[in-house]
Amino acid sequence: MKQPVVIKGLGFHVPERILTNQDLERIVDTSDEWITTRSGIKTRHVVSEGESLSDLTHGASLKALADAEVSPEAITHILVATFSAENMIPSAACTLQDRLGLRGRMAQDISAACTGFLYALETARGLLALHPEAKILICSGDVVTSRVNWEDRGTCVLFGDGCGAAVVMLDDGGPRRAVVRDVALASDGALGDLLTVKGGGSGTIYKLGDPVGEEYFVQMQGREVFKHAVRSMTNISRNLLKKHELTSDDVDVLLPHQANLRIIEAVGKKLAIPNERVFVNVDKYGNTSAASVPIALAEAVHDGTLAPGRRALLTAFGGGFTWGAALLDT
Repeated sequence: MKQPVVIKGLGFHVPERILTNQDLERIVDTSDEWITTRSGIKTRHVVSEGESLSDLTHGASLKALADAEVSPEAITHILVATFSAENMIPSAACTLQDRLGLRGRMAQDISAACTGFLYALETARGLLALHPEAKILICSGDVVTSRVNWEDRGTCVLFGDGCGAAVVMLDDGGPRRAVVRDVALASDGALGDLLTVKGGGSGTIYKLGDPVGEEYFVQMQGREVFKHAVRSMTNISRNLLKKHELTSDDVDVLLPHQANLRIIEAVGKKLAIPNERVFVNVDKYGNTSAASVPIALAEAVHDGTLAPGRRALLTAFGGGFTWGAALLDT
């Protein structure tokens, strides 16, 4: 492609309801000190009764479209990265298309857990190679709390709900939020059992009236996930920088998956990127899974952290295992 792929606009949407660490003290055997020390999380946004993923994707989409100054009717492809669509069928992307009042577009869900935004971004780059005229809407988000066991203090304190969105297209010479320089992706299914949500899939079949078991909720072997997350995000980031003859000194802002402050700090340290150049918002939102990276990106752009002329390194890790990195120039 002669024209670079650009992110034309960005937006995000989180539920109004906020769940604090103090609120969690009344739900499960935990404390603000325990949660903060181990994760850096103070609050998270969670859906209210009757609120679903399509409310989050729709809200984020409208903000990204407005930021891009692109009308919904101009969108040709819709990609939704999520593991928590409100239905098995129709897909989250089809539901979003309907919410936007559109018909006849390609609409596809992408399942890559917390790495979903990067997988969707690479998919968009491929679509633009085939369809240079395309204007692609990416929504990346999860209602993680719909799959949280509120009796498991090791997981329930970590997650929040939200969605980030981006309008992606070839550069038209007008204003843009970022140029997508490159994306690198990887996965390892052999490690999948370390972080799972098995219930509801065809491998864990329920009959009418069966009780819902623990397998329906997020199950995670935290120490092992921590180790693989840090190693994988660090290595793929290094390789992507090396491919473009760059070093950590060339990165103005590191935007890692906001899973846990300890993971964020470990990745920054291994990449030799000082804390002041590492973007952190996990304290406000918790781990929002597929929404984590695009929410961080949208906040960083809109608050001036990623001002024009700066370079961002994005990296994420999620169940599957999946992981990836991306280089953006603003």
